[in-house]
Amino acid sequence: MTDMHATSQHQPGGPFLVAALYHFARFPSFEAFREPLQHICDENGVKGTLLLAHEGINGTIAGTDAGIAAVLTYLRAQPEFSALEHKESRASRMPFLRMKVRLKKEIVTMGVEDIDPNQIVGTYVAPQDWNALISDPDTIVIDTRNDYETAIGVFKGALDPQTKTFREFPDWVRQNEDKLQKPKIAMYCTGGIRCEKATAFMKENGFDEVYHLKGGILKYLEEVPQEESLWEGACFVFDDRVSVTHGLQEGEHSLCHACRQPLTPEDIASPVHEHGVTCVHCHDTRTDEDRNRYRQRQRQIELARSRGQRHLGS
Repeated sequence: MTDMHATSQHQPGGPFLVAALYHFARFPSFEAFREPLQHICDENGVKGTLLLAHEGINGTIAGTDAGIAAVLTYLRAQPEFSALEHKESRASRMPFLRMKVRLKKEIVTMGVEDIDPNQIVGTYVAPQDWNALISDPDTIVIDTRNDYETAIGVFKGALDPQTKTFREFPDWVRQNEDKLQKPKIAMYCTGGIRCEKATAFMKENGFDEVYHLKGGILKYLEEVPQEESLWEGACFVFDDRVSVTHGLQEGEHSLCHACRQPLTPEDIASPVHEHGVTCVHCHDTRTDEDRNRYRQRQRQIELARSRGQRHLGS
């Protein structure tokens, strides 16, 4: 652990280690685990969000190499999470404001009862084998993420359900069965967790050959060389980096504080863009009253920054 901490400042991509993790497990004591987990994260200077539910754990955290190692060691010491896997990337600055451990009904909300990835799930496909699967003419590729995520990057040829939330995905499948008639269905998401439930749902509903990308887009971008990649664009991530690209390098996107949509450099150059107030995605859907409120918030953010602080609304 000491060696990890000593080398963190020299790691390409920045001094902060970001760990994305999830694990499905029967976890009836999840409520009692919240305070001890919050404490171990705070004690090690780790920030981010972790969700606990009866079905397991999900979230992303960031900190020093030693701090992340301590939290992961603590998690894997619990019998339910001894096999927990995580994905690592780096950030040039701390990508989270605070540490939140939250109790939830589901660690990823699909809203369908009795979907248990521990009982039934699709076939995992390693990143190195993914290209061959999705290039097969007998395969339909489905992106299980939401529209603001798919807007900045997808796998070539993938079906995009254009969902606003993951809750909409089961209805999309039911309404589009005519598009899903090929022998193989390949599904992917950011880190793998949504596909655990999505493939379980598909299997429960009679689809036989269902596959999903192990470790998600993040693992693919980490392990597959850019010159061999079938990924187009950037991958949206749920922290202040906003996006990552091949090799898990930080992307060029920022976030509109008004509508939470990812923005490209071209979006920011638009004449309608006003930092913290409006962007090309929300300019026509927000009122002047909304924009005045956002301007006041932005002024508070900038005042806090001038004092060396960070405003909670930033």
